[in-house]
Order: sequence, then C-alpha cells, then structure tokens
Amino acid sequence: MEDGFFSGGFMSAGIMNVTPHQALALCQKGAVIIDVREEAICRFKMFDVPQVIYCPFSMLEETYLYLPEEKPMIFADAAGLHSKEAVKLLVAKGLAGRIANLAGGLVEWERDELPLVIDKSEKLSGSCMCQLRPRNKKD
Repeated sequence: MEDGFFSGGFMSAGIMNVTPHQALALCQKGAVIIDVREEAICRFKMFDVPQVIYCPFSMLEETYLYLPEEKPMIFADAAGLHSKEAVKLLVAKGLAGRIANLAGGLVEWERDELPLVIDKSEKLSGSCMCQLRPRNKKD
C-alpha cells in the first residue's frame, strides 16, 4: 500500500479517522479492521470485510506486536471510543502512518447499512454499553 493510504480521512485530536464508507473502501483495497471490542460484545454483530482481526482493547498492550504492520489498519469498536484510545496507544509506540480510527465505530457502520455478519444467538441485552450481557443469561 502506498503512503497516504488514509488521505481521505480526517485528523481529530492528533489521530487519523475514517468514516465507515471510507473504511469499507479501504478494506476492499487491502486494509484490515482491528476490532478492539471485548469477546462477549463482538460475537453478535461483526464487520463483514475481507480481513478482520479481533484484538480486545484489554489485551492490546500485550498483543500489538503481532498485528500486521505491513498493512494499513483501521481500529474499530462499538462507538469509536476504545478504538481511538487504541490508535493513541499505538501512535505512542511508533506505529503512526499506517493506522486510523473508525469514526463512530460499529454504530455508524450499521447506521450506514454497511455489511455485517449477525449471529442472533449472540444477541445482547442491557440498557447501555456498561451493562451489556448475553441475552437470557443471569449475572
């Protein structure tokens, strides 16, 4: 991939961001989505793109060296909060230039009606992100 891969994105708070439509187009050109949602949250709705790597934010500090630095990476989560923190962390580790944040995360991706894989057996319940839990299971 050539330099300037994220040239259509926008800078915010010192990090590169791409919209869901830009992210889909970039994935079709070889970028990979790094989904930093925790395992229990990511099984219900998943990005349907050629390459997705699941790397929970809670494990990123220990596992970032295994990410494919040779490919542009778009960090994503539910709403773009943990993914933004992931990009900040990796910029501090020297990986700037080949990484971007998915602005709005999966919420905006779905709102834009972009491709998803949905496993209804993994549907979550709860009134906010901090209370999401597998449906029909007790705490």
